[in-house]
Amino acid sequence: MPSDRKKKAAASKAKPKAAAKDEKPAAADGAENEFDDGAEGVQSDETTPMVSANASTANLEALDKATAKLSVSDMGRSVTGVLASHPQSRDVQISSFTLLYYGHELLQDSDLELNYGRRYGLLGPNGCGKSTMLKALAARDVPIPKHIDIYLLDREIEASDKTALEAVMEVDEEKARMEAEAEYLAGLEMTDEVENRLSDLYERLEALDSDLVEVRAASILHGLGFDKHMQRKKTREFSGGWRMRIALARALFIDPTMLLLDEPTNHLDLEACVWLEEHLKKFKRILLMVSHSQDFLNGVCTNIIHMQKKKLMYYSGNYDQYVQTRAELEENQMKKYKWEQEQISNMKEYIARFGHGSAKLARQAQSKEKTLAKMVRGGLTEKVETDKVVRIRFENVGKLPPPVLQFTGVAFGYSPDKVLYSNVDLGVDLDSRVAIVGPNGAGKSTLLKLMVGALEPLDGMVKRHNHLRIGQYHQHLTELLDPELTPLEYMLKEYGRELGEEKMRSVIGRFGITGPTQTLPIKNLSDGLKSRVVFAWLAHRTPHMLLLDEPTNHLDLETIDSLARAINEWDGGLVLVSHDFRLIGQVANEIWEVGAGQVRKWQGDIQSYKAHLKSTHEALISRKDLK
Repeated sequence: MPSDRKKKAAASKAKPKAAAKDEKPAAADGAENEFDDGAEGVQSDETTPMVSANASTANLEALDKATAKLSVSDMGRSVTGVLASHPQSRDVQISSFTLLYYGHELLQDSDLELNYGRRYGLLGPNGCGKSTMLKALAARDVPIPKHIDIYLLDREIEASDKTALEAVMEVDEEKARMEAEAEYLAGLEMTDEVENRLSDLYERLEALDSDLVEVRAASILHGLGFDKHMQRKKTREFSGGWRMRIALARALFIDPTMLLLDEPTNHLDLEACVWLEEHLKKFKRILLMVSHSQDFLNGVCTNIIHMQKKKLMYYSGNYDQYVQTRAELEENQMKKYKWEQEQISNMKEYIARFGHGSAKLARQAQSKEKTLAKMVRGGLTEKVETDKVVRIRFENVGKLPPPVLQFTGVAFGYSPDKVLYSNVDLGVDLDSRVAIVGPNGAGKSTLLKLMVGALEPLDGMVKRHNHLRIGQYHQHLTELLDPELTPLEYMLKEYGRELGEEKMRSVIGRFGITGPTQTLPIKNLSDGLKSRVVFAWLAHRTPHMLLLDEPTNHLDLETIDSLARAINEWDGGLVLVSHDFRLIGQVANEIWEVGAGQVRKWQGDIQSYKAHLKSTHEALISRKDLK
């Protein structure tokens, strides 16, 4: 038997459609604006101005009108834009979209277009304003129609006494908002837009009211690495990284009309990344995400948006298709540019030679001068400007005779009754390129701590060469930077002023921290630029061996590629923990798998490991379906 909501949906479709002349924007009536905008699901700063159900009708109407303009300043952010799509549409189109951050123009008079059913990857170099743009959309700094609920994932779930499962399923406000909107829409003439919105609302409410709602929430948490015991733990008992996973699970459970994800894989292991990729590729509303993982963008995205020259450039397809299309467009643009420049040069030369010659030649010269003026008025093709490439470089350190770092019969656990692994007999030399893989909690980061001596084994021995210098990177190092200092001041403070300011400028400049960025307070830098400061600090220590724990978090794709090149050109050793399949494929020639109480070598490359994770995931789904 169909549910009541499905019956209502079927009945709504049977209603006659209003003629075009009778259609009216929802904002004109004002009733539609009585619904909450989904702010309950927006993970934003408390100081961010939000439009809620208690806002005045007049203010809400102004937001929904097609000609509405808005300028909001918050935390240094200022945004203007004009709603260009129909107020009842499920698509979002904003024209004249301008975005400023502390007076610095990130976007200028651009067009924002997000269509229902599309999954967008937002690209651009570190510091270009990707995260700022997501926050501006979540805060509705531009007039997004109120029926489009938005969820921005950019921070962890609040630490409380609620269990992880309860925190994911806490959607009462969201259900009330959708039920109120559905009741309102059911009383309208059934235009295509209203009918589509109503069907979508009934489908989402059905999912939130189903008898299997707890099963669905538990399934999402399980996919993100939570076993049954962890799902029943209180959120305050989890670290920030795990609470971020809970927030992600809640976003997927709510299934909003517009889902904004800012680097969603940052706190995930490879298994969870594979699960999330498979889940998001089925997302059928509007997804806009920032991600540094080319592999993840390829698996999820239907479209790419590139922030370039203060504009938003749109490409169909995933990341690889974007790269190919962009290369073809730039090649054609360069050909046209060269042809135009050649024509201009020839005409200028002719005018200079014959402009004052015989009457016939002078007339031809005048004709060419008019042609040249017409070309200029019509707009000349711009020269292709390639993206600025950060050239990361590590100083070569020479060789140390092996064994450099050796595990002999090592066993470790944080207590004798909970041993993570035992009988580990593996070694790393300066020609090693090792990637460590395995689920969160298996002990990947713990293995790195054993290597540097931060932890001691329960049994066995970790031997290090007497002259070995280890450089360790982990994602929390950026938190240790003095936010009040500039990158230049920080490096001079850490390494003394013997090198001199100019030399230190060159040192940090190798990591893409150039010009005014060197003298900006670290607190005003993007997370990606802060990570580059840490890499500059680490490289200047000239380690023999790098231990990198999730080094790609917050780095843009170009910087990750530069990091891979720097590692491959360097003569030191590498041990890498990363959820970025592509980086592992670029630099690793050996894979250690941690899990089930062991550390063992994986017989294959990283893509074969990903295929193994996918097949395991599909087998689990198949077994559930059989039950």
